[in-house]
Amino acid sequence: MKRREFITLLGCVAATWPITARAQQSDRMRRIAVLMNNAEDDPEGQARGAAFRQGLQALGWTEGNNLRTDWYWTAGDIGRIRGDVTELARDAPDIIVANGRVILSEAVQVIRSIPIVFVLVTDPVGQGFISSLARPGGNVTGFTFFEYAMFGKSLELLKKVAPAVTRVGFIFNPDMSAYYDQFLPDFEADARQYPIKLTVARVGTEAEIDAAVAKLAAAPGGGLMVPPDAYTLVHRDLIVRSTAQHRIPAIYSYRQVIKEGGLMSYGPETSDIFQRSASYVDRILKGANPAELPAQAPAKFEFAINLKTAMALGLTVPSAVVALADEVIE
Repeated sequence: MKRREFITLLGCVAATWPITARAQQSDRMRRIAVLMNNAEDDPEGQARGAAFRQGLQALGWTEGNNLRTDWYWTAGDIGRIRGDVTELARDAPDIIVANGRVILSEAVQVIRSIPIVFVLVTDPVGQGFISSLARPGGNVTGFTFFEYAMFGKSLELLKKVAPAVTRVGFIFNPDMSAYYDQFLPDFEADARQYPIKLTVARVGTEAEIDAAVAKLAAAPGGGLMVPPDAYTLVHRDLIVRSTAQHRIPAIYSYRQVIKEGGLMSYGPETSDIFQRSASYVDRILKGANPAELPAQAPAKFEFAINLKTAMALGLTVPSAVVALADEVIE
């Protein structure tokens, strides 16, 4: 789907209307804008979008009837994100759905009155997006993604599948996921319990991704953890190819990567979070104040494993681990 231009209904004046005033406009088609951190042709992004639409339809919102949805596929491009946010501040839809930290960060800098529902954002309180999880305040609320317990569980699963792993690279883009730096001391302490030495790979180019994986392969016992990050999500095909080439076992956060050849994944079910986010869009369109809607944590976690990839890496997956998986690819 190509992005359509917004129709400016009331010009720049609309952008300054109070949230409650817009909520009273129930006799017109409502407009929402969804800013995705995926590329438009990304299967993961399309699955998220489909779940969101299903959630809205179940609540009585029909595209072309009482709802118009404009999709912005940013592919993690900062310049594109800023341009889209500027356009939305001017054209003022009823609600903005912001997928990911970078998009939310850009949006809150220029949009003060339009309700924003964030999806898959880590530590929104610590990053200053909302006042508290229970009472967000302002015009922003939504659904978080990364849970601290994911880190330890991911290491545990990786160690069960690849017991020879003694060093794990934690790879992310510092521009997209700067908040990981504050968690690293705790992650390093947790890793020593397995025992695993955690190293950090901050990447911003394809060459740096290749170099990070090659460095892990330079000595025995290397493994990789790919946490939630918009940059590595967009470049996941490169990470999958590089880990296969260097025979590095890796665990990801998104189930889609396993369908594309990754070894294993553990994390919240992203489609479920997007589907649940439709409930907040519904409530806000019906007059609810986002400041009073508690930010919600993930409700479903999923573990997936690709046995074909495991075999290619020379790994034998214990039957007990296979039995834990929500999806097994053979």
